[in-house]
Amino acid sequence: MDPKEKRVYKIVLTGGPCGGKTTGQARLSTFFENLGWKVFRVPETATVLLSGGIKFSDLTEEEAFKFQENLLRTMLQIENTFFELADSCSRNCLIICDRGAMDASAFISKEQWEKMMSSNGWNSVELRDNRYNQIIHMVTAANGAEDFYTTEDHACRSEGMELARELDYKAAAAWVGHPYFDVIDNSTEFEKKIRRMIASICQKMGIDTGDRLLTNARKRKFLVKAPLPDDSVFPPFQDFEVVHNYLINSHPPMQARLRKRGQKGHWSYTHTIRKPRLHGQIVEVKTQLTHRDYINLLTQKDDAHFTIYKKRRCFLDNNQYFQLDVYKDPCHPRCIGLILLETYSALEDGRLEECLPKFLQLACEVTGDPAYSMYNLSLREEWSSSSKFCHALKVPEMAETTNGIGNPTNGTSLASKVSNHISSKVTLNGNCN
Repeated sequence: MDPKEKRVYKIVLTGGPCGGKTTGQARLSTFFENLGWKVFRVPETATVLLSGGIKFSDLTEEEAFKFQENLLRTMLQIENTFFELADSCSRNCLIICDRGAMDASAFISKEQWEKMMSSNGWNSVELRDNRYNQIIHMVTAANGAEDFYTTEDHACRSEGMELARELDYKAAAAWVGHPYFDVIDNSTEFEKKIRRMIASICQKMGIDTGDRLLTNARKRKFLVKAPLPDDSVFPPFQDFEVVHNYLINSHPPMQARLRKRGQKGHWSYTHTIRKPRLHGQIVEVKTQLTHRDYINLLTQKDDAHFTIYKKRRCFLDNNQYFQLDVYKDPCHPRCIGLILLETYSALEDGRLEECLPKFLQLACEVTGDPAYSMYNLSLREEWSSSSKFCHALKVPEMAETTNGIGNPTNGTSLASKVSNHISSKVTLNGNCN
């Protein structure tokens, strides 16, 4: 990617009452303005309209539906005004939307939402996945920081603690399925919560912040035993078809890949460049693509890798956002039956393990294990003979037991570890041996 190319990055800040959205907007604006970016802040449409004297309690069901429909139309037009300003601006632009299109779905029934989509020619993939680059959900203080929950400083806020939690969950559930959806919970003090929010955006954008935003939040990955429980056991979820292709890359330390992700014939396309480890973390730069750009880049597909096909299920459970990836044929035999669960969390000291879905059978944690990196899983060659096997994610336990590509000193190959993942006997928090 040309570092001189102008960038426009669109984020949505959403969440329940008293979650830190207002403070987050101000801090995020200051941070990016100090980097030389132009920052646009799109006001919350609902607050603008409700401050004009509208009361939901006074509306009939039909009036409430029409209000939500007009609210969404107004929101999209206001956002489009800022989007066009950003496109014409000569500087890099960050657009912060105070709530976004999908938030409207939290206040009407599923049937009403589908009716609204149909009558206006909208679809959820376009409004949720393709319209914004990233969604940040700031969890209400009523969930995990109750001592700090207040309604005093907000003219339109009167929610009690229980209602605040309910609204928070509905706001989060509305965005389940967006490819870059981060839930910023109250597991840390408020200052760290704000830094985690800014850091999550910088990480997705590939911006090096040095040690200015050091936090302990990271991606965690777990191996899931088959078979999966019935769909009725899951909390509300969104399923997607996902297709990954790795591209030929002239800079071996980097990895480049394409992703196609969709529902019901509607697709979003992403180009990702994964850079070498920097300041203790791996940086990925993600760029949304048009269908035409995706097709053009697909001609650079690396034939040393299989195309990866997955079913991805996104859901919220215990205030954590999860992605469940089920690998599908055609694939390398090492991927048959493979199911991985991912989440991004700052919880430590076993607290995340307590929040993991109880309805899933988890074999072990595989965070940082190169045997479960998608890059290695997609390799056509056997790992024992491949010069492309990537050890960049090697964890200390793996480093002690391997002396080269696919040559563990204890005689057990990484490939056999994956092929035996379904019958793994290890427990959570252990290593897959």
